Amino acid sequence: MAPIISIRSLTKTYANGFQALKGVDLDIEQGEILALLGPNGAGKTTLISIVCGIANPSGGSVMVGGHDVVRDFRATRSMIGLVPQELTTDQFETVWNTVSFSRGLHGKKRNPAHIEKVLRDLSLWDKKDNTLRELSGGMKRRVLIAKALSHEPQILFLDEPTAGVDVTLRKDMWHVVERLRGSGVTIILTTHYIEEAEEIADRVGVINGGQLLLVEEKKALMAKLGRKQLILDLSEPLDAIPHCLEGNGLSLGPNGLTLIYDFDAQHEQSSIAALLSRLAAEGIHFKDLSTRQSSLEDIFVSLVGEDK
Repeated sequence: MAPIISIRSLTKTYANGFQALKGVDLDIEQGEILALLGPNGAGKTTLISIVCGIANPSGGSVMVGGHDVVRDFRATRSMIGLVPQELTTDQFETVWNTVSFSRGLHGKKRNPAHIEKVLRDLSLWDKKDNTLRELSGGMKRRVLIAKALSHEPQILFLDEPTAGVDVTLRKDMWHVVERLRGSGVTIILTTHYIEEAEEIADRVGVINGGQLLLVEEKKALMAKLGRKQLILDLSEPLDAIPHCLEGNGLSLGPNGLTLIYDFDAQHEQSSIAALLSRLAAEGIHFKDLSTRQSSLEDIFVSLVGEDK
C-alpha cells in the first residue's frame, strides 16, 4: 500500500536566505502515529505548514493521498486537520458555530451529531453556547482541536497541541488520539513533552537544522540507541575503581558508595553476569541494585548534540 504522505527532497528557503528545510525525505503510512521531535527552529512547523498547504516549498514534492499539495490543494486540504500552536479563534463567535463553520469551510454537509460528538469528546459540550472570549486558554485550545476534527479528516497534524495546557486537556487529547487511531486516522505529532511521544507514537522522527536525522519505529530506536545502567549500592565505600576493572564502563557515584555500570541493553545478561563475578572475585559486595533504561529524551538529546 502506498504511503498516505510521501515527501521527497523537500526544501524551504525564506526570502532572507534562511534555509528552514534541507532535502527532507519522509513516508508516513496510513493509520500510524508519528512523533516529530526537534528543538525550536528545527523545521517542524515549516514541514507541517507545507504539507497542509499553508506555505509553499522551494523545492521537492509532497503527495497526500496520491495528490500533489501544490497542484491539488483542495483535495489534499480536505483530507487534513491541523491543530496549530497559535490560538487563532473568532473571539465573538460561539463554540458551536465556530466548529460547525470550520466543517463547512472544508465542503462538508451539516452534521450536528458529529459536531456534538467532537465537543463531548473534548469536554466542550457544556460550553457550546459560550463565545470564545469567555473561555480560558485551555478551553480555547480544545476548540482548536474540535475545529481540526470537524470535517472528519483522514490525517491529523498536532503542532505542540498540549503546550501550556492543563493536565485534564492533555488526558482528553490522548484519549481522542487513541480513538482516532482505532478508526484509521493518521496522526503526526510535534511535542516538547517527549514522554508523550514515548508513550503514544508508533514511530519517532528527529529533525534538527532543517534535516531529518532519522525516522525509526520507537521500539527499534530504543533498542538500537538505548543504553542501560546498572546501579549497585555498595556495602562499603570505594576510594577508586580497582585497576583490573577500569575501562569496563564502570564509574563511581558520590562518596564512593555507588557503582554505576553502563552497558548495551542488547547484551545485558552476559555482561552483567561477568561483572558480578569479577566484583565478587575482588571482594566488592553490594546491598542493593537497580537498573535504568535510557529514555527517548536521552536519545533525542544525544542525536541533536551529535548534529551540532
